[in-house]
Amino acid sequence: MSRFAFTVEFDGRPYMGWQRQAHGATVQQCIEEALGRITGTEPVIHCAGRTDAGVHALGMRAHVDLDKEIAPFRLMEALNAHLRPEPIAILGCEVVPEDWHARFSCIARAYEYRIRNRRAPLTVEAGLVWRVPQVLDSEAMHEAAQQLLGRHDFTTFRSAHCQADSPVRTLDRLDVTRAGERITVQAQARSFLHHQVRSMVGCLALVGMGTWSVADLKAALDARDRAALGHNAPPDGLYFMRADYPG
Repeated sequence: MSRFAFTVEFDGRPYMGWQRQAHGATVQQCIEEALGRITGTEPVIHCAGRTDAGVHALGMRAHVDLDKEIAPFRLMEALNAHLRPEPIAILGCEVVPEDWHARFSCIARAYEYRIRNRRAPLTVEAGLVWRVPQVLDSEAMHEAAQQLLGRHDFTTFRSAHCQADSPVRTLDRLDVTRAGERITVQAQARSFLHHQVRSMVGCLALVGMGTWSVADLKAALDARDRAALGHNAPPDGLYFMRADYPG
């Protein structure tokens, strides 16, 4: 039995998220079915972080145990062939120790949220970024974002359906930068709550519009109440970028 680790890229628009669902196609289902056609088994794949419907990934990490002699490169090539025409690509594949786990061995996860700040409708980026027509002050957004750094009770920024045992998380990075029409929010933590990044970005956008102040964002955090949330950004602009592991 060998444990194979994958780096996965996918366009989340056609899927109900990563995790298998009874009511629609998911990324996990597509990869497991492709693996099944290759191995003749019913493998179960584990990922570094579950994503919601419509959320994308450029560097998701996952693993699977297979009782089959196959070189990692050949497995990657076979998977990509069997995944066509799904918008899912296996970027890398390697054999890892049996105690390595895509989720439980992960020590940091990085997300990026992409905003296109313009009046005109989206064309080639529709479903891949969040279009905000109101002028956004990205510097004010970045200043407000620093209020969220560190260890806090993020109940306000947590989905009502979140299954985490605790709302307390330590946010290591939350940077807002601008390049022309594009505003990018980069977030990093050991782990995130369900909808946490989208909720933080939605409230930062309110600061950028001038609807909220930095103090308003801090008050929302301190309220520890989902009812205090100003806005939950759509999934379109959210990307799982990277998972970090010891060594």
